[in-house]
Amino acid sequence: MHWIRFDRGGQIGFGTLRDGVIQIHEGDMFAGPRATNATVPLADVTLLTPCVPTKMIALWNNFNALAAKLNLTAPSEPLYLLKAPNSFLAGGQIIRVPASYPGKVVYEGELGIVIGKRAANVSESEAAQYIFGYTCSNDVTAAEIIQKDPTFAQWTRAKSFDTFGVFGPVIATDVNPLDLRVKTLLDGKERQNYPVSDMIFKPAQIVSLLSRDMTLYPGDVISCGTSVGVGSMKPGNRVEIVIDGIGTLSNEYK
Repeated sequence: MHWIRFDRGGQIGFGTLRDGVIQIHEGDMFAGPRATNATVPLADVTLLTPCVPTKMIALWNNFNALAAKLNLTAPSEPLYLLKAPNSFLAGGQIIRVPASYPGKVVYEGELGIVIGKRAANVSESEAAQYIFGYTCSNDVTAAEIIQKDPTFAQWTRAKSFDTFGVFGPVIATDVNPLDLRVKTLLDGKERQNYPVSDMIFKPAQIVSLLSRDMTLYPGDVISCGTSVGVGSMKPGNRVEIVIDGIGTLSNEYK
């Protein structure tokens, strides 16, 4: 099942998407949503982010292939940062060139975990029941800012410019994440193509370990880290994150 949020004439709604038609639901997507008899064509609405997170958590060094390429050792626990809510952006919207930063901006195609219910100190064996589903993520980064000041790594600033937290277009609830591949296309040319199964920390481990540090809430998104093929974007480029079984997250950068 693919869940989606949308704007139709100023009215925000949500529902399930199938064959280009949205079955509109009522209530809370994460707590007993109720299907109505109403439907609307996808072409008649504006896509929103499929949920509204309290936070987006983004992992670093979580894929074996990229760790090997960068000559990094596998971490003993997830390494992560937070992206600010002002960065959240839906598919089809514009990733904006930062006004205060003229340097290199990179795409990072990733799988996103969407939390379905409040999770605090959950075990790995229990963690799957706290995962609502999965989405596509583009963890956009102002790369040259991270180490700009040698006394302080600026991960939050580099990752949290307006429009840099891109995710969507849907939340898929019926997929096995370890069967998926993440592909990134830049102006139609494939730049990334890697298996989710190469993760160092798998989704249940991630949710369990992060929930020991901070409470996770329904709608929170965990961007699981990226693998080889990260590259820079130029104004006018279109970036597509494609995960078969979930969909295509497509945005222009300008």
